[in-house]
Amino acid sequence: MKTTKNTVLITGGGSGIGFEIAKLLTEKGNQVIIVGRNAEKLQKAVAQLTHATAIAGDVTNAEDVNRLVNRLGRDFPDLNIVINNAGSASAYKLGENVNAFEKAQSEILTNYLSAIRLNEQLLPLLKKQVEPAIVNVSSIAAFVPNSKIPTYSASKAALHSYSQALRVALERSSSVKVFELMPPLVNTEFSEPIGGSKGIPPKQVADELLDALENDRYEVRVGRTEDLYRLFLSSPGEALNAMNPSEAIV
Repeated sequence: MKTTKNTVLITGGGSGIGFEIAKLLTEKGNQVIIVGRNAEKLQKAVAQLTHATAIAGDVTNAEDVNRLVNRLGRDFPDLNIVINNAGSASAYKLGENVNAFEKAQSEILTNYLSAIRLNEQLLPLLKKQVEPAIVNVSSIAAFVPNSKIPTYSASKAALHSYSQALRVALERSSSVKVFELMPPLVNTEFSEPIGGSKGIPPKQVADELLDALENDRYEVRVGRTEDLYRLFLSSPGEALNAMNPSEAIV
């Protein structure tokens, strides 16, 4: 699909992967709308971009989503790409008294359910466009869980399954393309609690997404994700051990 002259919505666009994608897309001549909960952070981000608009809002809040959808329909009727990048993650160890339910509840709502709600509400607008697409940002953990982020891994596995089902449904009923972006560990503030400084730069993720969009490559397994995915297909147990080297599982 084309990667210029689009109108693109990016949730969680004020920092990290979302910001790098926004930066690359604006440099390519796209109109970008970034969304996030922190208005101050969004304004700092949008000041570094061209052809960009910031809209403060929480994608886990139904009223905020309704306001966002209404504004997009009014002010950005040509919206044709939605990138669901907003995320929540907690690093902890299962089996200890760590309020795992509450952590999982937040992660499932942010990483999975909010994408379903936003996609469903924006699909009527997307279906009017000539070349529309949805990008769901999942993770290397969608295939193989990391015990340091157990329920985050589960939320991304759910998003992966949903993305595949959505792709099949929409390719049979519309022109909306569904992409899934699956980064490994990325060096961002978001991933700092789990060793993000050892991860790849977020720009690499943005570059690989752009290449995938240009070539209609719907599953975008960035960097180490491709290697782990191939290992998972050949030996799920070895892949699990590779993701959790200090807690090997037979």
